Amino acid sequence: MANQSVQNINKTMIPFEPFVSVIIPIYNGEKDLKDLIECLSKQSYDFDKVEFILVDNNSNDNTEKTIKNISKNLNNINLKYLQENNIQSSYAARNLGIKNAQGEIMAFTDVDCRPQADWLEKLIQPFSDPQTMIVAGEIKGIEGDNLLEKYATKREILSQKYTLANEFFPYGQTANLAVRKQALKVVGLFRPYLTTGGDADICWRILKEVEAEIKFAPDALVFHRHRDNLKDFTNQWRRYGQSAKYLHQLHGSKLMPEYPVSKYIYRLLVWLIKEFPKSAIKLLLGKATLVDFIQTPLDIMVGKARSNGQKQADLPEEAKKIDQL
Repeated sequence: MANQSVQNINKTMIPFEPFVSVIIPIYNGEKDLKDLIECLSKQSYDFDKVEFILVDNNSNDNTEKTIKNISKNLNNINLKYLQENNIQSSYAARNLGIKNAQGEIMAFTDVDCRPQADWLEKLIQPFSDPQTMIVAGEIKGIEGDNLLEKYATKREILSQKYTLANEFFPYGQTANLAVRKQALKVVGLFRPYLTTGGDADICWRILKEVEAEIKFAPDALVFHRHRDNLKDFTNQWRRYGQSAKYLHQLHGSKLMPEYPVSKYIYRLLVWLIKEFPKSAIKLLLGKATLVDFIQTPLDIMVGKARSNGQKQADLPEEAKKIDQL
């Protein structure tokens, strides 16, 4: 009995460290690469047991040159550079990374993310349970200066707590996700021609087809850069709507309600007549921020953008294809 107790204690003290492949798709990521690679080089995970695979998805900036220049000064990490120039899709880029990966666990993040030093270590630990096939870490926004970034931070729009609470099936976003390679051998890889919603799709296929669990590692933290201009911001929400439609067509998941334009106009009028005066006074008295003041109009705007994305989307036939390992 005493020996068994010691073994259990030792198991908790010894970290679970399988070989891991970190896969990052990149499209025109020149401005983010220095900060990203610096974060990767500071990981607390054993560098003998991890490879970092950067997959350039047909960038037309200085992504390739930047990666090669930075790589010259890296001695401590195993950094690989690949190019996916045939299919313009982050999922196709991830698939190329997986096919060239040596790891038992595939970990994913994005070029505009900043993984914290213990990110990989915390993300991998739940895989010590053999039933765990998917682990999602938490995503927080990088503090920004403009109103759109501050709004996104306040609304926690990137948090995994929303995707993991999805009423159809839980899933994790690929900005901070890890999947056991064994599961991918069963269900296949990402759909390479899908342009949005691929993270939910692959998680749902695993949960449906494999006896598996998805776990949340809230301390496995990645900071993500928010959209800082109106065009990219509204496009982000439009893609969320497209994703909802694609997933409905692929899996039968629930669509978000579609409201007439009159409902959005009515909500804006209510804000102008009832809420605007009170919010303005609070703002002048220093009891509210500018983000608090304009939150309702922004909520209306993103709701409409998401609705338009869902309404206009229709899954292309080629996007149904699943790549195989």
